[in-house]
Amino acid sequence: MAEKEVILTKAGLEKLENELEMLRTVKRKEVAERIKQAIEFGDISENSEYEDAKNEQAFIEGRIITLEKMLRNAKIIDDEGREEGVVSLGSKVKLRDIEFDEILEYQIVGSAEADPLANLISNESPVGKALLGATVGSVIEVDVPAGKLKYEVLEVN
Repeated sequence: MAEKEVILTKAGLEKLENELEMLRTVKRKEVAERIKQAIEFGDISENSEYEDAKNEQAFIEGRIITLEKMLRNAKIIDDEGREEGVVSLGSKVKLRDIEFDEILEYQIVGSAEADPLANLISNESPVGKALLGATVGSVIEVDVPAGKLKYEVLEVN
């Protein structure tokens, strides 16, 4: 079975590479030291320090495997061939929420990089899907569980 392509911006790729490097070089050593110290406490069968450290080690190793797989299947979003004024992957979009008259700014990224709190929304999210292909001045409607949201596209960079 083919592995799913992971769509990333250059900044997203760099962030994942930095996290992987930190896990490999810093976190692995920290956890190994915690395990060593916990073993020195004696009987590991009832040693919560040892259990905690082993659980953290398993989490770190799992995250390393996940990151390696994501980076192996990464496709970097580039600006080449992108149509001016049309929302596509990597675009930064300024919107006006028509109902509340609020200005919102988002960047459309792949799902691996999505972070709504940092205004990075996935191309697979309802708003992200609706925005793809939209142009400046267009109004998009997004079906969400609470009803319909309407946005006017003000800028595309």
